[in-house]
Amino acid sequence: MTSRPSTDTAADQERLAEVQIAEIQRLQSLLPDLPTEALVKEDLLRIGISFSVEALRHCARFKSKSYFIFSFDMVPIESMNQEENLRAPEEIQLIDGPWNFRRTTVSVRVNPHSPWRIDLDGEELHLFCGVELISRIDLQDVPEYYKKPMQSGQPVHEVAPTIEWGYLIYLTVYRKCQYFGFKEECLFCDINENYRQQVAAGRPYRTVKPMEDVLDALSIINSVDDVSRAYTLTGGSITRKLRGKGEAEFYADYARTIEETFPGRWIPKAVTQALPVAEQRVLKEAGVQIFHPNYEIWDERLFSLICPGKESYVGRSEWHRRIIAAVDVFGAANVIPNFVAGIEMSRPHGYTDPEAAVESTREGLDFFMSQGVCPRFTVWCPEPLSPLVKEQAATGEAQPPAPLEYHARLLEAWRDCHQKHHLPVPPGYGPPGSGQAIFSVSSFMDVIRVP
Repeated sequence: MTSRPSTDTAADQERLAEVQIAEIQRLQSLLPDLPTEALVKEDLLRIGISFSVEALRHCARFKSKSYFIFSFDMVPIESMNQEENLRAPEEIQLIDGPWNFRRTTVSVRVNPHSPWRIDLDGEELHLFCGVELISRIDLQDVPEYYKKPMQSGQPVHEVAPTIEWGYLIYLTVYRKCQYFGFKEECLFCDINENYRQQVAAGRPYRTVKPMEDVLDALSIINSVDDVSRAYTLTGGSITRKLRGKGEAEFYADYARTIEETFPGRWIPKAVTQALPVAEQRVLKEAGVQIFHPNYEIWDERLFSLICPGKESYVGRSEWHRRIIAAVDVFGAANVIPNFVAGIEMSRPHGYTDPEAAVESTREGLDFFMSQGVCPRFTVWCPEPLSPLVKEQAATGEAQPPAPLEYHARLLEAWRDCHQKHHLPVPPGYGPPGSGQAIFSVSSFMDVIRVP
């Protein structure tokens, strides 16, 4: 191998690696019907990945992180001594190796202190946990559309980046959130702080993406690409007005214009707050097919503490009522709210027992799935610029991620609840199943049971 870990001591890294491997082996015995690939994927998402210098040089030739909405990193840019923010890949695929992995797509969260390390051997990248070789790593080439110039001079990947190995175009048309600045932001979120750090680092962020830029980027993608199948319209919450429009009309304008320009080309998805039915219909009439009114966390006490703005403006019970009401607007299969898996165990207010935390979340899964609505989830990594991490640091304490056991038990709970209620595979997420799934920020599509 070309290098040893450059952060912390090698002995520290080895101790951490031994703990992680032992935990994966314990969970393999405890939950034997979960794919090992999913356990490793969840661990990479919750504690991040480190890179050797040589690996980063190699990765810089491939598709790099676009920071499409949040940082999804464990350290801020100012602490990235190897310029990981410019060179780390958007996603990796784990394949083969000593652990005989089926192809598994994982979003990259940078953490120079992680025992999970990517290193280069010749022209091949490999994933290690300490000194133990786990798998080979494949990277995605820079897409042809990323190389083509836009009329405005903006790069395509700043306006319409793709994730999920090119399947999904991610249109964060509003880069900030109006909950911030009033102590109303969701405490796990760093959307506004990430905006600031990216601008400070020289990335050409715009608070609101001009419609003409979005159409130009999509036109370029459409002209050369046959991989993308869906787009997501999203951004921060709009509690007042933005450019004279409320939240539904602001996002609906983009959907309407895209669908008029490229009718039927992509599956249109929108992430907004849980809107009243009349405003849901605005999105539906604009062409939105799949509605993601993210509820973030199920537990009633924790929802009010962690999502104070959403509690204040809408309220937990009303949020849930609006999600169920959306079934009549979009159809049950097309209402797919996200929650942030792991914040149930955040300090100082969260659960301390993984089983209890999962039981709380299972209650929410059963509530929604029994009515035909299938939630999905994103694995939480404690982003250093989020309030959860900053407030804990102010007390002199760290904000660790939820333990891997929580995530393993959650995968089992989600899979079993989905099967119990005989729900279809969620549309707009690509193929399901271990070795096939391309959804990269959690393993729910990897573990889903399909005929």
